[in-house]
This record gives sequence, C-alpha cells and structure tokens, in this order.
Amino acid sequence: MPDVKRCVITGLGLVCAIGNDTDECFESALKGRSGIADVKCFDTSNCYSHKGAEVDIATGDLAGGRYDRTTALGIKAAGEAIADSGLDMDSEEASGIGVILGSCIAGAVAVEKYYQAKENGGKGSLEDLKAIPASVIAGNVADYYKAGGITANIVNACAAGTLSVALAIDLIRGGKGEIFLAGGCDAFASLPFAGFHALKALDANECSPFNHSEGITLGEGAGVLVVESYEHAVKRGAKIYCDVLGSGVSSDAYHITAPRPDGEGQMSVIRRAIDNSGLKAEDIEYVNAHGTGTAKNDEAEFLSLKTCFEGNGNVSASSTKSMTGHCLGAAGAIEAVLTVKALTEGKLPPTTGYTDEDLEALKEKAGSVNFIANKPIEKDIHYAMSNSFAFGGNNASIVFAKDPKAIKIDAPRHDLYVTGIGMVTGEYSKETGDYRANTDSDTFKSYGVKTAFLRKLDRLSQLQLLSGIRALEDAGITVNEDNENLIGICIGTGDGPMTEIANFQKGIIRDGVDKGSAFAFPNTVYNAAGGYLSIFTGIKGYNVTIANGSQSGLQSICAASGAILFGYEDIMLATGTDECTGIDDELYTDLGLKGKDGFKLGEGSVTCVIEKDDSAFARGAKRYAKIAGFSSARDTSGDRSDNQRMSESALSEALLNVLKEAGMKPEDISCIYGFGNGIEEIDVFEKEVYKKIFGDNIEVKLVKQDFGEARAASASLQFAMLARDIDEGRATNGIAVSYGTSALYSAVLLTKV
Repeated sequence: MPDVKRCVITGLGLVCAIGNDTDECFESALKGRSGIADVKCFDTSNCYSHKGAEVDIATGDLAGGRYDRTTALGIKAAGEAIADSGLDMDSEEASGIGVILGSCIAGAVAVEKYYQAKENGGKGSLEDLKAIPASVIAGNVADYYKAGGITANIVNACAAGTLSVALAIDLIRGGKGEIFLAGGCDAFASLPFAGFHALKALDANECSPFNHSEGITLGEGAGVLVVESYEHAVKRGAKIYCDVLGSGVSSDAYHITAPRPDGEGQMSVIRRAIDNSGLKAEDIEYVNAHGTGTAKNDEAEFLSLKTCFEGNGNVSASSTKSMTGHCLGAAGAIEAVLTVKALTEGKLPPTTGYTDEDLEALKEKAGSVNFIANKPIEKDIHYAMSNSFAFGGNNASIVFAKDPKAIKIDAPRHDLYVTGIGMVTGEYSKETGDYRANTDSDTFKSYGVKTAFLRKLDRLSQLQLLSGIRALEDAGITVNEDNENLIGICIGTGDGPMTEIANFQKGIIRDGVDKGSAFAFPNTVYNAAGGYLSIFTGIKGYNVTIANGSQSGLQSICAASGAILFGYEDIMLATGTDECTGIDDELYTDLGLKGKDGFKLGEGSVTCVIEKDDSAFARGAKRYAKIAGFSSARDTSGDRSDNQRMSESALSEALLNVLKEAGMKPEDISCIYGFGNGIEEIDVFEKEVYKKIFGDNIEVKLVKQDFGEARAASASLQFAMLARDIDEGRATNGIAVSYGTSALYSAVLLTKV
C-alpha cells in the first residue's frame, strides 16, 4: 500500500451571522452567542417564521460592491484565509493555486433582482444575469485573487462545502495542484426561504438541533480553508493548523428531500471517511454534526451517530447551526473551519437552546455520545469529523487530525475504460431555432419509470435519468445489493435547473414569499438530477455535481476517473446535462448569444460508464476505449472581468499535460473532438491553437454543429463520440477538449483497448 501525500490546513477564513472573521465566529460559538434574529432583507410578514441568520455587512461593502452577494461573501472569506496562510498572490506561485467552492443557491439574490426588474417592466441587469449561475463563483473568486489553478463549483446543496474540501484533497493527492482554496458560500435570499417555508421546514423560533427539532433557521456566509500538500507547506515555512486526513461521500438513494429513517446513507459516509483516513471509529473524539433541527434529520442523525460510535465512550458532538443558522452550501465549509479551530484549541462549541427539561430528555436520546449542550467543553482531542447531509440524499464527511499521520490506502494504479454510453440529444426545430430532445412519457415507461415518479422530475432531471438508465443498460449493469455501494455518480452541468429556479423566483415575486411551491422547490437545487438518478437506480456510492460552465461534462469525466483511482468506487457514471427551454432561450437572448453568428442552443444528457480494469474484466464488459490521461488548466492572465475569455496558454497547457500523462506526442494523435459552437471568435481561436500544437493535418470533429450548444451535454457527447469512433475503428486515439467559465479547459485522451 503506497503512502499518500499528506494534506494540511494552512489558512482559515470565515464570515457568518456570528462574526466577520474566524476568531470572532469561534469566540461567539464558544460563548453560545446566536446570530439568529428577525429577517431584514425581505418581507416575511405573511410567513409563519420570521427568523434568519444574516451577515451584518451590506453587499456594497463586500469586495467593493462588484459582485453578487454569494460571490462577495466567498471573496471575503477567501481573503482572510489567504492572509492567514501567508500566501503571496502577487507571486508566481499564485498561478498554480486552485479554487473549489460549494454553493446551493448560487446567485439567488441576483435572480431576484433580475426578475424583479422584469416584473417592473425593465430589462433586467446584464450584471445580475451573469451572476445567476453557480458556474461563475469559483472563477470570480480566483480572478479576484489572481489564482490560476483549477477551479470547480460543487453544487450538492447542503453538502457542497464539505465536498469541496474533499475534492481539494483528491486533486492534491492526484498531482493536479499543491494548494487549493476550498470551501463554500451562500447568501440569504427569498428563494430558499420561500422553499423551506413551503415545506414547513422552518422553525418559528431560533432552531435548536437535537432538541426541539421543529425546523431549521436559514443563514448565510462563507467558509474557506487553504488545503495544501504538506511538502509544499513545509517548503514555504507555512503555519500548519492540522492534517485533513480523508473524506467520505455516499448517497441515500431514498428521497429527494428527506433522509433515510434508518440512517444507512449517513452511517455509510461516516464509515467511509474513517476508513479513508486510516482510522477506527474509536479514534474520533469530536463530531461537528449536520444537525439541522428538523425532526426527520435529527432522528436519523441521532441513530447514525449512536450506531457508528457505539463503544466509543469518548466522542462528543454538537451542531453549531443553532447559532450560525443553516447556511446551505456554505454550511459544511463554515463547520469545517469551526471544527479545525475546536481541534487545534481544544475547545468544543455547544448546541444552544436547551432548558433543564430538555437536558433530561437529551440524556435518554444521546446514548454514549456526549451531545454538548449550551456550554462549551475543554478537551484535548486528536481527531475530529465534520458531517454534511443534503437534498438528493447526498452525504459528505471529512476528518481532521491534530497529530501528523501518513495515510496508506490500498489503491493500486488501475486502467480505466469506457464500458457504457447513454445519450439523449436534441433535434433541430425551425419553430424555436434550437435543438430540443424528445422526452415523451412512453420512452420512460419502456424503462420502468412510473408516472408518479416521472411527475416529480423537472426537465433537467428527466434528461439525466434517461441517459443514466441507457448507460447502465448499455454497460450491462444491474444495480443490486452486491454492487450498489461500488457505483458512483458524477454530474457536470453548465446552467443547472435554471428553468425551475427562474419560475420559482418569478412566482414568489408575483405572489409573495409565503406562496412558494413545496412541489417545485426541491428541483431548484442543482443536484436534484443526480438525486433522482440515485433514487431510481438504487446507486448508493459517491455522488457529486459540478457546475463549471460548458466544459463541466468533461470535468465530470476527470472527477469520476479520480474517484475510481482513489479507490472510492469501482464504477462511475460520468455525465454532462443541460436543458433548453423557453427560460434558457430568454436568458441566452438577453446575454446576446442567441442568434449570434452560427450559435444555436441545444440540450441533452450524455452519461458514460467509467470502470476500472478488474471490475470490467470480471464482468466481461464491452470496452469502448481506454482513458489514457485527463487534465484541466485555467487562464492566468487576460481580462479577468470577462469570465468567458479565451486563453491560448490554458488550452495549450491542458493539451500538453494530457499528452504527457498519456506518454504520447502531438504527432501520435489521430483526431480531436473540439468545442466549436458557431461563434466565429471561438471557432477560429480553437483551430489556431490546435494547428500550433498538432500541425495542419489534425482532424477536428465538432458535435455542436449537429446538436447545438448543449453546454455540459456537448462536452460529454464529444467524449462519447470519440469513444465510439475508437471502438468502431474510425480512430486509434483522440482527445476530447472543452472550455468553460473563467477560461478553464478540460481535455481527456482516449486510446483503443
């Protein structure tokens, strides 16, 4: 078993309702000081709850007022983490620093402003429109601080911040970078408040998790950790807080909003994180629990903690959401920062809101776990865990260690193969001028999808479910009890469920925050599509959704490949999915792209089954092609106000890196599946870069001329078409290449089996 590169935390940044920096927040948490108060930023007079945990800083005072509130909160926390770590962002070193940020609602404040202006007869601000998608957040933060490494936006709802730290660990250990700013950010907005209000999931008073369990209190904020390789940190003389040992990711495969009552998914992720960290359950001494305050979540988490740590009489747990509120995609990152502080200072924050009577009831429910109530405890601990559970049944956990520990994992190098392909593509419509897919109910019925289940799905989720089912069928995989935990899902999306987000927001602008739809709200989160796929198929393994612009489909291939190589799963479904509706038509017209040059909007979903060698061999699986290398690179210069800028240096770096990883030369490559989309500036730029590296004779194939600009789906389609070309003898090898927000380019090289 090889040693795995140590990852350490060298900087912390935090802003939330209980403080404007890490020390203030931690001191407030130890004192049980709550940031929950009456909501100020919108009218809740017709709602049954009026409570929220808002940051006491005006958006205009954050990052110079240049960004939407979610991004601005991320910039503030990242700035503190950078300063705390001693990183020099004006040095050459900054060009290699990556940014991985999680978010649940992304530019929800910008959504409200944009559609409020339209409801009032205006056009809506172009700046607000550009700030709406989650895909811009990490790139904007990276541009603000001149960080030139890989960026990714993780959009797994309330597990997003934790998953961002987990991905940063994997990227460092996979040799894709030495330093990452990892965390999450979300703003307080009417959309999530209206949604949780419609679900009757808000507490009318201040929430008190593991206690009254009457609902959550929403909050806002950002947490950012500098995750760095130990060798690099030592070399630059950095202060080291602690090690971050490992992580776990799992799926409930149960319900889009409720946790499994038996806690199975939560237990799975806790055990995965402990195993991946080289520890045992009895080693964990503190858990910063997800602890939302709803009855179903609290009951499931009580059960999972008591079961996983049975026999460990030395573990304490608390939920800091009782003070910070539930900060959605930022929650896991905020709690990770507080966990690091608790670990390194030996002071464990409490859950607040207990009366003497409540404390008596807690003793009966807690078992051997010490649920810290009202007052902090001082305790010298060595290993701590932070847990996050989310809509879609997504679970994530990370483990921190005060003592240095060299982790060994049983993850020998494997060859990776494409063993299944499932496609849903659009057909051109003269009426709409774009490409739209056929998703009639009969098609779903033929795959055993019942009408009651199908009715719950938004269009993005329908596209995703159909391609996922087809990919499993093509690969000859039947999900059962023997393999359900050995299969994972990685979804890339450029725009996510924008139709659901826009329609939900327009509805509450017209009718009021108290009139949100409980049926529609769950589909406004980006990871709903992955959640529904997990629920229908029964897949319970790794599950992550990445929103990073048009190249997200290829970035999902890269992330899925990494998940297999690090031993998390044997098989991954890697997907690119984006929709094309009247809302998309409106937004891309307002952006000035619809109708530009030869650009035509499209939609679709393409799922590829990526499988490690021994699993494929054991099943006797068909192998389309072998993944010989994957790489991402990002622009480090140019006009950073333009997050759709082209970059010759970044595209060239991604191509040269993937060639190096595969041990091949430019003259060895037989074809490229490129990202040209009909916009002349992009098409000409792309061909010129290829010509410089590969010469005049390289064959460049394009999918968007036949299926439209389907963003992440197009990127996955490039990969799938290349795999089919290799399998059917039209190519011996090739590279699929795509670009996305903030000039991030991804490339994957395939060869014949």
